[in-house]
Amino acid sequence: CVIHSTFHTDVPKARYDILIDPKMAFGTGYHQTTCHMLRAILASDMAGKSVLDMGCGTALLAILARKHGAENVVAIDIDEFAYENAKENVVLNDTPDIEVRLGGSDAIRLDDDFDFVIANINRNILLADMVNYVCCMHAGTELFISGFYVEDMDVLKEEAARHGLRYLSYAEDNRWAMMRFVKE
Repeated sequence: CVIHSTFHTDVPKARYDILIDPKMAFGTGYHQTTCHMLRAILASDMAGKSVLDMGCGTALLAILARKHGAENVVAIDIDEFAYENAKENVVLNDTPDIEVRLGGSDAIRLDDDFDFVIANINRNILLADMVNYVCCMHAGTELFISGFYVEDMDVLKEEAARHGLRYLSYAEDNRWAMMRFVKE
């Protein structure tokens, strides 16, 4: 996977070539939390699956999920600049079937049902919104969360367990962590 902006030249060849013009949104692929999420997506079988990218920023993770085989992809961000930037990046990457929504977890619809929910946000928002993520998950849906430190893992595990999520694994780099759960 290679991530670059439209102004970059001499871009190496890769299976997944993703154009991101980040403007004011988070998600260029360089932060440890984003790298964790990129690896988790690439390690998952997303062929034909549905994916929710909460707090999508540039929509980088949603775009990779779509290019990696996901069929139904929804990207949501509460920030209007990120929302507009996500829509631009979806077009840049020829993935116009990604649905980009403006809002927080309130933008998750009652009839939404996802095989993967990914959220690279921060500890407090993850804790507050996990109940809403679970509402659009079925048995077997995986949740990938990042945007927090290793020290925050225990409280996030406890919250996930309260909502019927089983802890699977974690990754860390320079104290930044990412965790995977599955809905029972």
